[in-house]
Amino acid sequence: MGKNRMNKTFKAATYAFLLLSAWTAAANASGLNWDRLGRAEAQLSRDHDTIRVSGFRDSYRRLKIKVRDAPLDLRRMVVVYDNGATENLNVRRFIPQGGETRPIDLRGSGKRSIRKVEFWYSTRGNGRGHSDVILYGLR
Repeated sequence: MGKNRMNKTFKAATYAFLLLSAWTAAANASGLNWDRLGRAEAQLSRDHDTIRVSGFRDSYRRLKIKVRDAPLDLRRMVVVYDNGATENLNVRRFIPQGGETRPIDLRGSGKRSIRKVEFWYSTRGNGRGHSDVILYGLR
């Protein structure tokens, strides 16, 4: 293999490595490192539910909610920490079917782990009468 061809191969490999590194960093920044903390089924006949967080003793800086099956009008959330403290979050977001909230910042992150998250909502039925609600946390 000639020196010119080796140089081109090295440049191509370096470019591929840099491209892969940039893609990996962008993927991590876009949310691939969110932990799934729990889920609930929001019913058309109710106006609030609770997601109990078990098995996670880590502290989280941010939360987000994803919905499946039907859209959801998320009004507010109450985060209950293991030490009994609560945090009220006025979310007031319409989440379309298959959509998610923006990341929601928590106060005092790194100091408390989450016991449960209560959320108030209204569903917009599409014939199914429920929405699968999934809670994610970012450390």
